[in-house]
Amino acid sequence: MKPCMRLRATRKNISYGGNVMPCTTILVGKDASYNGSTLIARNDDSGSGHFTAKKFVVVEAGDQPRHYKSVISHVEVELPDDPMRYTATPNATKDEGGIWAAAGVNEENISMTATETITSNERVLGADPLVELVEAVKDADDKEITPEKAGGIGEEDIVILVLPYIHSAREGVIRLGSLLEKYGTYEMNGIAFADVNEVWWLETIGGHHWIARRVEDDHYVVMPNQFGMDRFDMNDAYGDKKENLCSADLRDFIEKNHLDLAIGDNEGWINPRDIFGSHSDADHVYNTPRAWFMERYLNPREYMWDGEDADYTPESDNIPWTLEPEKKITVEDVKYVLSSHYQGTEFDPYGTTGDASKHGKYRSIGVNRTSFLALTEIRPDVPEDHRAIEWIAFGSNVFNAFVPFYTNVSGMPEYMSCTTGQVSTDSFYWANRLIGVLADASYKKSINHIERYQENVQKKGREIIAKYDAAQETVGAGDREALRMKANQEIADMIRKETDYTLDKVLLESSNQMKNQYSRSDA
Repeated sequence: MKPCMRLRATRKNISYGGNVMPCTTILVGKDASYNGSTLIARNDDSGSGHFTAKKFVVVEAGDQPRHYKSVISHVEVELPDDPMRYTATPNATKDEGGIWAAAGVNEENISMTATETITSNERVLGADPLVELVEAVKDADDKEITPEKAGGIGEEDIVILVLPYIHSAREGVIRLGSLLEKYGTYEMNGIAFADVNEVWWLETIGGHHWIARRVEDDHYVVMPNQFGMDRFDMNDAYGDKKENLCSADLRDFIEKNHLDLAIGDNEGWINPRDIFGSHSDADHVYNTPRAWFMERYLNPREYMWDGEDADYTPESDNIPWTLEPEKKITVEDVKYVLSSHYQGTEFDPYGTTGDASKHGKYRSIGVNRTSFLALTEIRPDVPEDHRAIEWIAFGSNVFNAFVPFYTNVSGMPEYMSCTTGQVSTDSFYWANRLIGVLADASYKKSINHIERYQENVQKKGREIIAKYDAAQETVGAGDREALRMKANQEIADMIRKETDYTLDKVLLESSNQMKNQYSRSDA
């Protein structure tokens, strides 16, 4: 080596936290939903200080790559030759690299959402480190001394690697689990899968391990950026595998690294949240309050949620992962809880009563930097070719509208799919971002316009879906897709009209509250 030769080892400043997408997820089993559908929904939130533009598209089988390389981790994966068509909600620009397909439904009505960033602890990450990209070491002459070491798979990649190839929710768990074991991951994530009968939830553990559980049919699950599962049947996971699945060596991994903190014989049951998760002070501001609000709304009478005698508070570490709701859960319920800013409590950042020091104390579920909300509804009483509906909202959920689309189509309307990095009211994403900013600035004056907007769009969306569900019963299979495409365009035209109208209203309200206003008209 030459004297004083400088070695360069560059490593991407990803931090495996810098690109973290803080999100909130709710999963609903078929017997807990209003119409027997499985429901999985997730807010996809941009990291602090930036906003990720999104679009809603269809990926045809011919456009799915056969060789995949991750932009973030540089991992390369060979893919099967038989992908299916699927919907996706990718980034509209390449600012963060990669596609980030995020959520969708394939042509066999299997849905997934990926990912919910979750927490871990030092004992787990020390025992099974995350698989991070390490770039090549080069000398001063740019000659490679040590080759690059690729990282694992992550949020950028998971939908593309899994959704086009799975034929059931369980199969999604198994495929993703095998990819995690082979390639590892550079981050902690939770991923949901659903088909017409089942909902499954998978959580990653360290770099290569994973755990998954079937959501009970009459239960719902809440996930607020924290390791979630609080009960897991190891005997089933290593036996019949009916409700519980995990990486093959998970039991040995736990025992070898002394991870189980339970006292006494747990008869094959473990608490994954205690073993693999976190209980930090930050959780009590950022994560647990979200679980508290969602369950407080869906199970208001079963537990005491407020006051000195509360069973659970916003800072409780033991809020249940899954509960049986007190009434059947609707799409509207899901939208409401995933739009929450703790309305009706003293923690509402828009609140005007109570202790002002508590307003905005906890991180809201519906934050300013939500990129999109997607809910997939797999309906059991509808023919397979139009069974799946995907509900989409863009921008801050407090102020946006939720709209349904058929997924088994060859493309999405331009209003949903045309998003670019340029602000334009021709895009549903940007129009809703503008509405949110303006309505937030004039909250008291604008909230009535927002409520009308949200109600009108969901009502009219349901009307259009019902009309075209009926229309498809009168034609042959070959003509049904054309009807679904027509329905989606009719929905897009409707929401554009409603969105433009609402934008005009909140623009006027905010304009009238500008600091340079003056009450007297010029003479």
